[in-house]
Amino acid sequence: MKLLKASVLIHLLTLCGFYMAPNSDQLSNVLINKKYAVAALSLQLSMPSFTPSLLAIAALLVVALTWGLPTATLPGVGIFDFQLFSELESGQSLDDVCPQPSALSPIVNKAVWANATRQFEAQDFKTRVVQLLGGTVQIPTITFDDMQAVGTDPRWEVFKSLHAYLKQAFPLAHSHLTLRKINTYALWYEWKGTDASLKPIFFAAHQDVVPVDPLTESDWAHPPFSGFFDGDRIWGRGSADDKNGLIGVLTALEILLEANFSPSRTIVAAFGFDEEISGFQGAEYLSKALLQEYGPNGFAFIVDEGPGMVNMFDTLVALPGVTEKGYIDITINVTSPGGHSSNPPSHTSIGVLSALVVQYENNPNQASLSRDSVPFQTFQCLAEHTLSIPPPLKSLIQNSMTSDESLHALESVLGQDPLYRSQISTTTAVDVIRGGVKANALPELATVIINHRILAERGSVNSVAEVRDDDTKLLKPVANSFNISFSAFGVPISTGSAAGNISLGNVGQAFDSAPITPAAAAYDLLAGTIVSTYNTRLGHSSGDDKTVVVSPTIMPANTDTRHYWDLTPNIFRYGHGNTAGLGLEGTLNGIHSVNESIDANDFVEMIRFFALLALNADEWGIIG
Repeated sequence: MKLLKASVLIHLLTLCGFYMAPNSDQLSNVLINKKYAVAALSLQLSMPSFTPSLLAIAALLVVALTWGLPTATLPGVGIFDFQLFSELESGQSLDDVCPQPSALSPIVNKAVWANATRQFEAQDFKTRVVQLLGGTVQIPTITFDDMQAVGTDPRWEVFKSLHAYLKQAFPLAHSHLTLRKINTYALWYEWKGTDASLKPIFFAAHQDVVPVDPLTESDWAHPPFSGFFDGDRIWGRGSADDKNGLIGVLTALEILLEANFSPSRTIVAAFGFDEEISGFQGAEYLSKALLQEYGPNGFAFIVDEGPGMVNMFDTLVALPGVTEKGYIDITINVTSPGGHSSNPPSHTSIGVLSALVVQYENNPNQASLSRDSVPFQTFQCLAEHTLSIPPPLKSLIQNSMTSDESLHALESVLGQDPLYRSQISTTTAVDVIRGGVKANALPELATVIINHRILAERGSVNSVAEVRDDDTKLLKPVANSFNISFSAFGVPISTGSAAGNISLGNVGQAFDSAPITPAAAAYDLLAGTIVSTYNTRLGHSSGDDKTVVVSPTIMPANTDTRHYWDLTPNIFRYGHGNTAGLGLEGTLNGIHSVNESIDANDFVEMIRFFALLALNADEWGIIG
């Protein structure tokens, strides 16, 4: 029998930013030989030197089973049994759980990289790229959910202005690369390589941006389409999603042209124009054209927008997304007779709809974590390589490799944190609601749109079909309680005597979660380039030996890559920057919200990453 000293537990609580002071004699009798309790505490932390969400997870993990100390003294506790410090099974090792790459730099193209580096280091380079990005932000290439087909909706025509700007801004790219426009506004640049036996590489980004809510426009520090540079950050809609990717890729190619690079491997840069409304007119058309040109599995890899680098437990971690969650928009229509509001029924259509919404929010999908999932890989990397992860959390993560009890305990801990719960469950968000036309008229129709992001995970709702079935089962009891007829996806489910109807359907096209990119040569190339770019970052001093850990992750949102699955199994969603580390919330940079912006130094490092990746890929024949 081993005892966990009171000082150890208090140290853990202090480390997590949580203070509790039960009787120290009781704490000294905590038994840790067989059974433990996980305290799942929802905490709001504001410690700037740590990633708040991960620190909250550390706070969730408190060993709390005491002799004579009832668990009721820990508010919000969920109790799960597991063996915290059990040994790994015989023959098991953590050495190969999350192998880290060596920095990868070009050999054949060493002189080209040196030439490009001199340009990156030039005093006017940052000014140049800040102006380029700011100029594109000033062109409001907004896409709206109700956009009609190209050629029938004049709102698409703003992309003509963006294309004219790009042609002027990147003269070498437009004179040396072949440019084809697909469905009028999608851009397909091809830099033909000299070796046709090598599969091309594909840099992706999107040209469009989300709208700015007029009600919050006054909340912006700088006007949302100003492209304002304050000396540190470029401000405006699209600066971080995804005109930084668009301008970053084109600038990298322009610099390589200026450095007299001649690729052996063909480089493709293709940019959709409606990613923010699911890419059906941009990336979907591009995918068909690229598939016809290069064939199935015709690319060595694709790099598109995605996570970047964040500071986790005093360690800089780069997080390339190797899969992304599925997607479906569910619509619910409730109809009921109209009439004057002076003679209302017991429940109007809006009242019934409200009950359906409450049913959703009271019944979230359960978290689910398996050993073959990407989030599980992410946490194994954090346990193995981060510097200050609390030892109990590290042990739990490591033991979850072989202990089912530890795996379920980890699942429960992560499920209590909003950020990580979203990575290991199918999420539900009530995003749009409409109903009624006048204060004294009963609403004849009320509508809500529910967005689900679908996780492929055993034991969880993990496909479009399962989400539809799950939602149908969830809402049927509510329909029955109102005695109102209910149909789902065109199929009658139940009938009722009350006037009106509830109908469940989906809006647009739905997607299952993406295939997982294999941990193979293409991933090694990407990871080695990430490390090399960071280790040679601008402003890096010779005495600074801090490096970056590379870990695969899941992309919780969707990208244009949902249309590119047939082009290659090697799809990476990754954005690179050298000053990230504000915490996970800091990496959002106002995306889809107010004050969208990007650090100018981060943007320069993103460009360096794209250029170095192109040079490294040119020498890696093993990726195809």
